[in-house]
Amino acid sequence: MPELEELEIFRTILDSLLTGVYLVDRERKIRFWNGAAESITGYHRHEVVGHLSRENILVGCEDLGCALCGAACPLTRVIHEGKPSEAQVFLRHKAGQRVPVRLRAFPIRNRHGSIVCTAVSFEESRWTSEMDFHQNNLAAHGCLDVLTGTPNHAFTQSHLRENLAFFDEYHLPFGILCIEVEQLAELKATHGRESVDVMLHVVAQTMKHTLRPDGVLGRWGENQFLAIVTHCNDAELERLGQSLQKMASSSGIQWWDDMLTVKVAVGRTMVQAGDTVDTLLERVYRSLEAGLPLGAAAAAAASGASPETSQR
Repeated sequence: MPELEELEIFRTILDSLLTGVYLVDRERKIRFWNGAAESITGYHRHEVVGHLSRENILVGCEDLGCALCGAACPLTRVIHEGKPSEAQVFLRHKAGQRVPVRLRAFPIRNRHGSIVCTAVSFEESRWTSEMDFHQNNLAAHGCLDVLTGTPNHAFTQSHLRENLAFFDEYHLPFGILCIEVEQLAELKATHGRESVDVMLHVVAQTMKHTLRPDGVLGRWGENQFLAIVTHCNDAELERLGQSLQKMASSSGIQWWDDMLTVKVAVGRTMVQAGDTVDTLLERVYRSLEAGLPLGAAAAAAASGASPETSQR
């Protein structure tokens, strides 16, 4: 039938796009899911077509980690108002990490003007592909922590020294965030070491995507990461730390029949005149310790452990 052939042509065109596209009916069930949507989210079409849009990957968050639901949901605005809607959100990848996307939703009407479905397009933020290129370059030169996909301890420490030198000479401000992933000992005891490795990777990827494009996030200790943020003040650094904390806590992994999540603690400090690497780290550890029980951050600081030397 000519009509069916025409539908197949449109399906082929949509599948050839680099932008993720899906269609949702009036009951909010997903009816179409193209190839780019599979690539961006990790979910194959047979895993989502026929399911409600609020399930699985469409647990979207804004930059401060609050779920996009109710009136804030782009789909809800399209259905209720009949107008196109747009939002910058973080979708949950099948692997567990959050992925930043620009999402656009718009109504599809029949010849009588009634809304019959909603079309949604989404694409990864531009800096995501740039980060992937940078990561491949680091890996080629032995500067990447393979487990988490972030710069390793040595490279991160060199970058910290470099920023400190720029501050001494040109007074370019920067701040650092020390992020500690909690509950890993319990996770290892109940689900094994492999679950800890997967969780660290997911949390690292989520934070890397949440960080500003000009920031650097690196592996710092067995369960710690260090973020170096340039051209910021203390208020901006605090907001970014809150965003990293909330987004990391909203990520998670599916482990057999369990959905596993962890909490993270964040310490922060801005560079000051006369700072050395040691004084910077001492302040950020004190800030981190203030939010941790039993002086865990102080113990990590005292040991000076890095991923290469920590006992797994």
